[in-house]
Amino acid sequence: MHTDQRQDGRELNRKKQADRKASGSAGPFPYARMAERQDALDRLDLQFRWGGYGIRVLRCHLASFPPGHIIPFHKHSEYEFHFIPKGKGKVILGDQVYDLHEGLFYLTGPDMLHYQESAPDEPMHELCLHLEIVPLEADVQPTGWGDELEAAEARDCIAALGRLPAAPVVDRFHAMNGFLEAYRIWEEQPIGFYTLLKQAIVQILLRTVRALDGADGRTGIPERDMGFHRYQLATQYIQDNESMPISLEQVAEAIGISSRQLQRIFRSEGQTTFRDYLEHTRLTAICSELLLTDKAIEEIAIAHGYANPNYLYPVFKSKYEVTPSAYRKIHAGEHGAASHSH
Repeated sequence: MHTDQRQDGRELNRKKQADRKASGSAGPFPYARMAERQDALDRLDLQFRWGGYGIRVLRCHLASFPPGHIIPFHKHSEYEFHFIPKGKGKVILGDQVYDLHEGLFYLTGPDMLHYQESAPDEPMHELCLHLEIVPLEADVQPTGWGDELEAAEARDCIAALGRLPAAPVVDRFHAMNGFLEAYRIWEEQPIGFYTLLKQAIVQILLRTVRALDGADGRTGIPERDMGFHRYQLATQYIQDNESMPISLEQVAEAIGISSRQLQRIFRSEGQTTFRDYLEHTRLTAICSELLLTDKAIEEIAIAHGYANPNYLYPVFKSKYEVTPSAYRKIHAGEHGAASHSH
């Protein structure tokens, strides 16, 4: 029986060493600097929107407990994250007792009754993040510019918090590093101080739930329709550079594809050709110049890619059935009336 107990003890020690290795903790205690102002982050009124949730940071600090220190049974209506960067002890979650040691974390979600005690022979340190997470009304959720994706990721993360086991787990993805990052931001207070703090808190949340990381049901990064995306890049390049000599090969090289591919994309995505689109872009710009300025037609032609101004006349008349000068006379009155009305 004693042999079995020794074997169990060695196995437990090996597990603890493996857990410590997985948590990446080695060398001097990196969080000691946070003890200089333990309440520094607690004093900040840090609240922000993340997707469809409001996040309010109630506490974010390093706590140090002397040997044998007891925190009696209690609970919170919010989320409290507990990370153990150094020391050992035990925690009771509900009616289950668990050993605590360096590299572990546990979550006490809303109304989780818990008790904590440091070991009788050594102190225990804890990084505590206490958050209020409030679902926001649908009509205040932003849309556009990737906000929908951020909202989906926030939903995935908050849902994963509800699936975290009511037991200590190894901090395999170094979520506790986010505490030190937040403290350094407070120390330095750089430009973007508030945004950087928000990012540090969100990183703690995301790295915490990666303990249960799995692809099932997770929101993925949306993939582009590459044909349409390249068409948009090509047409924007043409619009930006239509005043200069420009070729199919030049545009293809700029967006990283072959000229043959680019021709196919213009046909499939724009139902046109490269040459026709370039010509349409230039002529549209020329029409605007004819109406908005009194520049000579030859000057306008040169400014929009027609090195030989004489070439503009047949091209323009073929599209609009009048010459550039006639176009200016016909539409100048309309433009003047529109301008006068404003």
